[in-house]
Formats: sequence, structure tokens, C-alpha cells
Amino acid sequence: MRTIAVPLTLINLQDDGFHLLVEIVVFGQKLFAVVDTGASRSVFDKTFIQTHIKELEHTEETHATTLFTTSSTLQASIPKLKIGSLILRNYETVALDLEAVNQAYEGLGHPPISAIIGGDLLLKFHAIINYKKMKMFLYKE
Repeated sequence: MRTIAVPLTLINLQDDGFHLLVEIVVFGQKLFAVVDTGASRSVFDKTFIQTHIKELEHTEETHATTLFTTSSTLQASIPKLKIGSLILRNYETVALDLEAVNQAYEGLGHPPISAIIGGDLLLKFHAIINYKKMKMFLYKE
């Protein structure tokens, strides 16, 4: 089993706690994603996905539970998703509107996010978050 160590960034949400950010690479762009252990699955920003993928499937699925809420979702396949040295090809995802989150982040002086890394990936790769080292460890068989 190969261990992949991925650096994390802790951001302060003032009086509302903290979020962990991880750098990802999608469509050749370095972006930030929130690591959300309470999210049932990983999701991407709807506007970002619409910019890069022309053929999208609209869905009534609202089971992509995250700490963020949404009203409509899109399904998409991302050709290549990179988290540290972990590379996922043809990753099937759901796209949600993360604009309100990004407006809040901007107001707090934080970078925008393009995705939320949730339980599907955290479970599949047996993620361990080490707060002292500010790293997430993923295990690939």
C-alpha cells in the first residue's frame, strides 16, 4: 500500500471555527478544495465545471450532503483529478453552486474554493488527517 502525504492549510473562519484546504489540480489548474469529513461525497463548483465541460447531465439528486447547501446539481466526469501525487482518472462527480461559500471566503480574506473533498474519497483512500503536521495521508492499494 502506497502512502501519499498531502499538505493541508488551516483557515480561520473567525468566530465560526476552521476549515482545512487542500490543493488539487484539475484541467491543469492548481485550485483549493475544502476537506469536509462530514460531506457524503466530493463535489465541484458548478460554474467551474460548466466552464470546462460542455456536456453535462442535470440531476434531481440532492444527496450530495455537505456543510454547504444547494438547490440544483449537475453530474460530470472529470478526466483527471490530482490530489498530491494521487491521480484519479475519469472521476464521476456532482457539481453544486459554491458561489455563496466563495463570497464568504473572500470577505474573510481566504482564497476561493473549486471543490469539496468528501467522504467518498476520504473513505476510499483511508484518509488520516494529522492536525499537528497539517497533512492528510491517503493510502492507495
